[in-house]
Amino acid sequence: MLITHLNWSCFVYTSKAWDRAETYGPVVRINSLHTVELLVTSPEATKEILMSSKYPKDPHVYKRLFSLFGIRFLGTGLITDPDHDHWYRQRRIMDPAFSNSYLRGLTHIFNERADYLMEKLEEKAESKTPAPMHHMINCVTLDVIAKVAFGLEWNLLDTTQSPFINAISLCLKGMVTYARNPFFELCPWNWKFIKEVKQAAKLLRKTGADCIAERKRAIQNGEEVPKDILTQILKCAAEEKDEDHEQMLDNFVTFFIAGQETTANQIAFTLMELGRSPEIVAKLRKEVDDIIGSKQEIEYEDLGKLTYLSQVLKESLRLYPPAPGTSRRVVEDIVFDGIHIPGNVGIFFSSYVSGRLDRFFSDPLKFDPDRFHPDAEKPYFCYFPFALGPRSCLGQNFSQIEARILMAKLIQRFELKLIPGQSFEIQDTGTLRPRGGVVCTVRSRSHARD
Repeated sequence: MLITHLNWSCFVYTSKAWDRAETYGPVVRINSLHTVELLVTSPEATKEILMSSKYPKDPHVYKRLFSLFGIRFLGTGLITDPDHDHWYRQRRIMDPAFSNSYLRGLTHIFNERADYLMEKLEEKAESKTPAPMHHMINCVTLDVIAKVAFGLEWNLLDTTQSPFINAISLCLKGMVTYARNPFFELCPWNWKFIKEVKQAAKLLRKTGADCIAERKRAIQNGEEVPKDILTQILKCAAEEKDEDHEQMLDNFVTFFIAGQETTANQIAFTLMELGRSPEIVAKLRKEVDDIIGSKQEIEYEDLGKLTYLSQVLKESLRLYPPAPGTSRRVVEDIVFDGIHIPGNVGIFFSSYVSGRLDRFFSDPLKFDPDRFHPDAEKPYFCYFPFALGPRSCLGQNFSQIEARILMAKLIQRFELKLIPGQSFEIQDTGTLRPRGGVVCTVRSRSHARD
């Protein structure tokens, strides 16, 4: 039986969706009240639909992310905009902020923020205090996106509680609840949480409004401004001849969250797996020691030489893609793998599910970076942590440069060990996070060598 029914609750929890895909094959039907969607894991369908611009993002899915409990959230930013032509005009104007030449010039900022994390971890090592790695990396990646995208200086590692990190977490939790449970607002015991989510969304958008106003003032005064994401957001509005303030805030919130959350989660999951893979850590240390040595500044040219580290990060994304999937709308009937898919239906492609299917990856739950060895056979349209085709993630190169610099410095400087009883469970908050927070004991490698 290739097409079967799957209750909406099974679709919510990705492990259940994975189990159904294993059992029933490449097309699984998902019932959600009066609507039907399909979970598709066919590589041919993935290639055809994601690589083409004629299949739009499913508006029935992405309109749920437009607002949170009546407060505008992601709106029609680059991730959620279902109108391909409007999205394309935005994307074309944003591209320069993510060009290789521009990203190359950001490596000193990545190094600077990473070095400050190393200082904080050195303090943890000296005081023998466990380090909540997911939280600390969240602080770093949020500092980076704040500075390189919007010109903000925060130094969040110096604060015990960050309203911005809390706001992002609340909005993501609220997004999942709002999108998946249409009756959530009807229950009085949920109203306190709903109020907190609304306040968090307002905080993010107010921060964006303040940034936009300050940048506009600088431009009007003839001051030199960086060619960063904020400048491109303003340029996009000007070229579209539509200085819609809310549209600009949509993209501010989109980049603010996407530019921080996914990278932090990827690194945290990678550290979690390395905590139970000492043989992989040993290979990473040898590579980092051979290529980086003891130098403090990791250069852009070094990153391409860290091939085993890249394999490790790719394997982490296979098992734990921070954004577990993407959705498209099929307007006309199509047939894949002998299965008829009717028109006017939403199709969900899950990198999480595809990455864990044994028909694509042998022993799929094993963390094995050699799957991505340069000489290994490349996965055929079953590995897409940043999506594929024209709607693939604009910031994937930004994210992976940042991830490699942070990981290389952590491996160069410290020995991290998970505290006993560490949870390896996944928390689904719209993005996938390590539930246990990846809490580690920290030991300086220089002390270990002594």
